[in-house]
Amino acid sequence: MPRPVKLHLKTYFKGFVKLIRFNNLLILFFSQLFVYFFLIKVFHGTKPFNFSFLLLTLATVSIAAAGYIINDYYDIKIDIINKPGRVVIGRIFKRRTAMIFHFILNGTGIIAGLMMGLRLGVIIAFCSFLLWLYSNQLKRQPLSGNLAISFLTGLSIMLVGIFAKERYISVLVYAVFAFFISLIREIVKDMEDVKGDANFGCKTLPIIWGIRKTKSFLFIIGIIFIVSLIIGYFWLMRENPYNIYFITYNLIFVILPFFIFLIYLSRADTITDFKKLSTFCKVIMLTGVLSMLFV
Repeated sequence: MPRPVKLHLKTYFKGFVKLIRFNNLLILFFSQLFVYFFLIKVFHGTKPFNFSFLLLTLATVSIAAAGYIINDYYDIKIDIINKPGRVVIGRIFKRRTAMIFHFILNGTGIIAGLMMGLRLGVIIAFCSFLLWLYSNQLKRQPLSGNLAISFLTGLSIMLVGIFAKERYISVLVYAVFAFFISLIREIVKDMEDVKGDANFGCKTLPIIWGIRKTKSFLFIIGIIFIVSLIIGYFWLMRENPYNIYFITYNLIFVILPFFIFLIYLSRADTITDFKKLSTFCKVIMLTGVLSMLFV
């Protein structure tokens, strides 16, 4: 296992940014921001942008960052094989230091959640526990880890509706979208990481089923995803059935790219292929979030 060496402050900063997956946290933050402004507030112009919403974003981002840290903490040996360039714990930060970061971020998230009320505080604490359980056990099991992360991704969107106490169904449409695209991406990442996972006894779908059967399963999920997406779009358009901008945007930037993703998935067979597909899923998630601008 690599040992920490004496490094400059700039290296520590870059290491911390990599450790908490800063880019992913930005996507999470802006997703919640878009839900608040374009699915909820736009229909209630008198509803102010308040401090409580900032607490919500602080809670979710902090818990997510803590989750990334604990995941890397448990996966050092696997990541050395799968993603050697991404390993931070043991190279830049000691394991003990990483755990201190984890506890601080977890504590910050749970306190921020409780400041919004007991219900949201309990939900945030549950998310923290589920992220720990995922890193410690679930991610090494077939599908359960994928479902856990996908559920949390969808919940991060749904939390805004729970916070605002309105437009639950509209927010749920995007929560379901986030759930499915995250589930697909998580399984693709398992196909990318199959070598390292197999060496350490993980039982992910690609390991127990093989790549071909896992692809077939993804195609089934993809069909369910598209059907649920179309149903959700019809719901969002019920107040403006002739919203040509919303229809056109989603056809070009969400549905068409996903069909392209499925075509490339059928041809993918190398780690590089699956890595590109994982990134492609993230792009589709971004374009899906941006569709809120046209609702």
